[in-house]
Amino acid sequence: MTDSAPPADSVRGERHASWLELFFDLTAVAGVAQLAHLLRGGPAWEDLALYTLMFLAFWTGWMLFTVYGNVSGEEARVWTVVAGMLGLAVMAAAVHGVREDKAGAFALAYILVRSLAGKAWERRGEYVADLPLTRVGLGLTPWIVSMWFDGTARYALWALGLAIDLVVMFTVSGPDRPARADAGRGRGRGRGRGRAPEGRGPVPGVRGSVPDGLVAARTDLPHLAERLGLFVLIVLGEGIAQVVDAASEARWDWRLYGVGFGAFALLIHLWALALRHGSDGIPLLAVDALPVRLALPLHCFAAGSLAALAAALGQAVAAEGVVPVPAHRLMCGSLAVILLIAGVAALCSGRGPARALLLVGPALALVLLVGVGVGGGRWGPVALVWTLVLAVRWPLMVEWARPVPRPAHGPS
Repeated sequence: MTDSAPPADSVRGERHASWLELFFDLTAVAGVAQLAHLLRGGPAWEDLALYTLMFLAFWTGWMLFTVYGNVSGEEARVWTVVAGMLGLAVMAAAVHGVREDKAGAFALAYILVRSLAGKAWERRGEYVADLPLTRVGLGLTPWIVSMWFDGTARYALWALGLAIDLVVMFTVSGPDRPARADAGRGRGRGRGRGRAPEGRGPVPGVRGSVPDGLVAARTDLPHLAERLGLFVLIVLGEGIAQVVDAASEARWDWRLYGVGFGAFALLIHLWALALRHGSDGIPLLAVDALPVRLALPLHCFAAGSLAALAAALGQAVAAEGVVPVPAHRLMCGSLAVILLIAGVAALCSGRGPARALLLVGPALALVLLVGVGVGGGRWGPVALVWTLVLAVRWPLMVEWARPVPRPAHGPS
């Protein structure tokens, strides 16, 4: 085995995920599956809060190495990526026992993953203006301090660290977006190291000082969009796994057929909304509509909500009578967040307030009514799932009535 990854594709043509990157994504498969366990059995508010924290942490680790592979291209160091995989695998393995004695292991693995990613960029002599976390590690400090705490105090420190990272993502600006968009569209130009052509020194638009000797690295936007879309596919795959697992243990009758086909239809509609009518795995987002540093948090929230919905789908399929109230609310709440993100993405994509409201408003209203009002939480699984299918179908019907150009990158 060599120390550098082989080229992902030929010199000609669009760059796609390499075998090393696809191998790395197997840790995302394991992580999403383990995180879903936190929401089984009628999740309480405490379970939802813990799930949110751990999903954000796991996604952050995955994203840092994804961007490393995006910028490094064929120069990505195999052992660096494999070490990141090991750290994420430990985080995934610690999820099941996080309430008992594995919280420290989860935090330590996260600290090591973040540190390893930072060292990778330091070794390359680069920083990514699109991703300030590669050079601003302030959010890691509360995680280190949390090693000396337990229980609620530890989780509060995790939340503080993640909140700091989000603030950094939104407030530390990168270079002007047109320059990055142009770099992203140049699919064959200067893709080896992804360095800015202007050489060393600060990049215009970046607030704060840049360490001497570092080179501004630029992301390959079409390739990054494909990687983000693949993560959403992984989450959708977990939804299918949850439905299949629940169906394998249920009594096969007309109720199961109805809810099973409905769950499958819901996942298909969500796939279409996020990947056929969206970009970067974000529903209804147009290509290059947002800077990377703003698109990444939206992707995280959308993927996390989709994973929560997948866990609730499994509970709905397993329900014999009415869907348990916690699972009912989790399904509707998760889908409501996805639709809200779709509305924000539609606005940011230049569709206009009226168009965005038409796309998302009726569907969101239906989901909220079902979640908190109509039926009083006494919904059978078949009726609930198919009602949510109708809600997701609405924005797709509006899009089909007025087609928009499809993304220029990613699988067709």
